[in-house]
Amino acid sequence: MLKKNYLYRYSKDLIRLYQNIKFSDFEKLYFNIKSLKNNSKILVFGNGAGASIASHFSNDMTNVTKIRTLSFESSAQLTCLANDYGYENWVKKVIEYYSKKKDLIILISASGESENMIRAAKFCKSKQLKFFSLTGFKKNNRLNRNSKQHLWVDSMSYNKVELTQLLILLSIVDLLKK
Repeated sequence: MLKKNYLYRYSKDLIRLYQNIKFSDFEKLYFNIKSLKNNSKILVFGNGAGASIASHFSNDMTNVTKIRTLSFESSAQLTCLANDYGYENWVKKVIEYYSKKKDLIILISASGESENMIRAAKFCKSKQLKFFSLTGFKKNNRLNRNSKQHLWVDSMSYNKVELTQLLILLSIVDLLKK
């Protein structure tokens, strides 16, 4: 039987996670986005739920703020690049094809251990591209270790990390909208 206060406890935990985000990291992400010039864009990536977060953020960011934001969740493109270069390299290849120095790349991984995001971060570092990572689980995950700028959600629950990541990104959309 479902306990009466389950939803209350669950939502309180989400609020706690959101409130425990390091504000300076949130601020860095916000200012990275806000400082984009007219001819620059955001490229945002995720796997699974992270891809749907990237897509939702991309649509709202472009529509509401007019900052060009692209997510890459086309199965045709993904399977083509994964087939030719390996799944662990498809994000890196998209960044190579579509990014410019003035763009911002956002990498979303609940665990921070997604090999394709880690390789993308290493590629961004090697090309001196501006990027930001959103992760959860262990604070010292591999994606955080490879990201100069990152925001970490202190939870081991995929759903709670992903809900918090979505809340973070959409709150930035609303903040920019004013």
